[in-house]
Amino acid sequence: MANLPSGNRDSFSSKFGVIAAAAGSAVGLGNIWRFPLVTTQNGGGAFLMLYIGFIILIGIPVMLSEFTIGRRAQLNAFGSFKKLAPKSPWYLVGSLGIITAFAILSFYSTVAGWTLEYLVQAVSGKLLHTDDMVSNFAGFSSSSARPVIWQLVIMVITGLVVYGGIKKGIEKFTKILMPVLVILIALVVVRSVTLPGAGEGIRYLFIPDWSAVNFKTVLMALGQAAFSLSIGMGTLITYGSYIQKDNHLLKTASQVAFTDTFIAILASLMVIPAIFAFSVGSVDQMSPGPGLVFEVLPNVFKAMPGGVVFAVIFFFLLCVAALTSTISVLEVVVAYLKEELKLSRGKATLIASVSISVLGVLATLSFGVLSNFLIFGKTIFGLLDFASANIMLTFGALLIVIFVGWKLGKINFLDELSNQGQLKSSLYKVVFFIIRYIAPVAIGIIAVAALFIKGIT
Repeated sequence: MANLPSGNRDSFSSKFGVIAAAAGSAVGLGNIWRFPLVTTQNGGGAFLMLYIGFIILIGIPVMLSEFTIGRRAQLNAFGSFKKLAPKSPWYLVGSLGIITAFAILSFYSTVAGWTLEYLVQAVSGKLLHTDDMVSNFAGFSSSSARPVIWQLVIMVITGLVVYGGIKKGIEKFTKILMPVLVILIALVVVRSVTLPGAGEGIRYLFIPDWSAVNFKTVLMALGQAAFSLSIGMGTLITYGSYIQKDNHLLKTASQVAFTDTFIAILASLMVIPAIFAFSVGSVDQMSPGPGLVFEVLPNVFKAMPGGVVFAVIFFFLLCVAALTSTISVLEVVVAYLKEELKLSRGKATLIASVSISVLGVLATLSFGVLSNFLIFGKTIFGLLDFASANIMLTFGALLIVIFVGWKLGKINFLDELSNQGQLKSSLYKVVFFIIRYIAPVAIGIIAVAALFIKGIT
């Protein structure tokens, strides 16, 4: 099987660049508004132990599947399957990844735009002088102009970074922003855990409550572990194609998973102790999502000494987290247009950004003038969210592990993972066994459960 780079294809220049970019893709708004509440509402430390176990058992092997496909083929998600399985319909899995990335960025850019609005409100001082945070968010998100403007600003910034290429754009940007993100979260964590009454939140977060664990909890931990690492949308295949051949893929995947988990735990320490300190509501009754960061946490900052400063830091780090994700998702579409349609990076970036923005504007307006325009009983935003999270991501990931385990095969997988035999480890065969037999069953269960149980993915 051909295993050579495609011409003078751009690539990551350093191991840290790979980790920063891949971890940046994985670390998104979900780490901040979903993970903390899901953890505390499902047994705290018990859920956390389940989650970490599933990250090791399922998350890392599935991530390796995508890295292997991309680096083996040295092409975009569509081209990779076409090259590795010629004259077969497996290229449709790559097509699904590109469609998924397109759909996700269309609605994710809406939410990313909200973070910019709230950063401006925090800097101006308006946010913490607002009496009703629920009405403030509802009024902004349902308006016609400001949400669309911020959504387009996010897409412009994202497009400019991706236009710069891998070394000079994505790698350079994420190598700066990821350390900044960790530092900013750490600053807010220090303030959060030192608040009077924060200790109860820390105990609630980390002390295992096994009585809260049931079958749904296990499924939620599995779903969180499987999809917190950006799998199933072609991102890791695309990034994998830019990883140099001497990179130790198993170590890289493990380090990305550790970084993502570490930041998710830091985010929990940032959010939960502060909520307990100011008793802004019952954690058990809160729903993960925009309400937490745009309605609940502003009230926390409002009651906190020095809250203005920490509100600015918090919403800036939200912008950073959003951008590191939007960049990776846009690159999936750009790489496809560039390599399959033979467009320049500039033209590919422009076409991808504009087309995604058109659908994105419709998603943004789903909270306002298009709120009554429903498809299958859902707004455009809601349909994109549901279809990508519950159908496209899960079935995409399932088909990817089936491809690696049963089509690409053991010989090719081990050859790529071991850098053509230069690296030796007994873990490689264990990883392949998981990919071939365990991961398809686990992801298949998630795929079925995601359609019937709310909040699994």
